[in-house]
Amino acid sequence: MHDRRLAARAGELKPSAVRELLKHSKLPGVISLGGGIPAPELFDTEGLELAVQKVMSERFNDAFQYGLTEGYPPLRQAVSEICHSRGVACSAAQVYITSGSQQSLDIVARTLLDPGDTIVVERPTYLAALQVFQLAQANILSVDTDDDGMLVEQLADLLETTRVKAVYLVPTFGNPGGKTLSEARRRRLVELAKKYDFVILEDDPYGEISFTDAVRRPLYQHAVELGCEDQVVYTSTFSKILAPGMRIGWIVMPDWLAQQTVIVKQAADLHTNMLSQVITAEYLSLNRLDNQIALIREDYRKKCVALADALESRLGEHGIQPPAGGDVPVGAFPLSVRYHGMDEENAGKRRGVRPG
Repeated sequence: MHDRRLAARAGELKPSAVRELLKHSKLPGVISLGGGIPAPELFDTEGLELAVQKVMSERFNDAFQYGLTEGYPPLRQAVSEICHSRGVACSAAQVYITSGSQQSLDIVARTLLDPGDTIVVERPTYLAALQVFQLAQANILSVDTDDDGMLVEQLADLLETTRVKAVYLVPTFGNPGGKTLSEARRRRLVELAKKYDFVILEDDPYGEISFTDAVRRPLYQHAVELGCEDQVVYTSTFSKILAPGMRIGWIVMPDWLAQQTVIVKQAADLHTNMLSQVITAEYLSLNRLDNQIALIREDYRKKCVALADALESRLGEHGIQPPAGGDVPVGAFPLSVRYHGMDEENAGKRRGVRPG
C-alpha cells in the first residue's frame, strides 16, 4: 500500500530487478551472471583518455555549455554512419541522442502510449522496459518465444481480437533469453505492423556483439522494403560497445513521432549530458570503435563457451545453450525457485536469484 499522497502511477511502480542485480554485483566476492554488466577490463581507456584530452583542449565550450535537445550535431552525424553500417539507412537529422536506451524507451512510451493502450512484449523480456511501460500505465500483454525468437503467429492471433498500439522486442540476442528473431519472422512481424497499424519498438543494444559472421537484418530495413518505415522506432546504445557510464543512446524515429518526443525529452532533462556527448563524438572520430567491438566479441565469445562447458559438465542436458552473440548466456535449470534476491540463507554464499 503506497502513501495516499503519491500519484497512483508512481505509488504502484515496482523497483527494477535490474537495479537489484547491479546492487548485488557490487558486493565483495559476488560473480554476477545476471546484470548484463560490460567487462571493465575491456573498456578502451586509452582511446577515451585521448578523446577527453581533445575535448578539454579544443571542445571545451561545446562540452560545458547547454546543447540541443536533439543532440550534439557531430555525434548525430557519427551515429547515422553507424546506423548505415547496420542496415538502418537514416540521416543525421533522424538521429536523436538520449541518456541511454532506458531514456529512449521512456520518452517514446510517454509520447506514444495513453493509459490503457496495449503494448505487446516478448516473454521473457527486458525487465526495465516493463517498468517503463507500467509507468506509462499501458496494458502489457506478452507473446511466447522459442529458439527463433518471438512467436509471431501467436501475435497474429492476438491481433485478430485486440487493438495493439505497439510491439516491443529485442530481436537480436535478446535480454534475458539470448534468442534471435529469424529473418522470416522479422519480415512477418513488419507485415503485421503494416496490416494492423501498430508501431514496432526495435531495441538493439547487442546487435554488434555477434560471435559469427551471420547477417541479421534490422526490422527497420525490412520496413523500408515494405514501405512502412514510419512504423518502426529503432533504439540503440553505446553502453555495451563503449562504456555504460557515458549514458549515451539514440533513437531513429519517423517525423510524426519525433517532434513531440523531443519536446517530452526537453521537459525531462533539456538535453543529454553534453560532456558525455562531446567525448563520445571525439572518441568516434579516432576510428577505434571497430577494433573495440572486435575485441569485445572475441572476449565474450570465449567466456560464453567457457561458461557453457562448465555448466554442461555439472548439469548435463540442463546446461545452457550458448547464444550466437550478446552478453546473455541462456539456459533452463531444473530448479524450483521460491525466492529471489540476496536473502539471509544465500547472503553467506554470495548467491542470489532473480525472476526471468
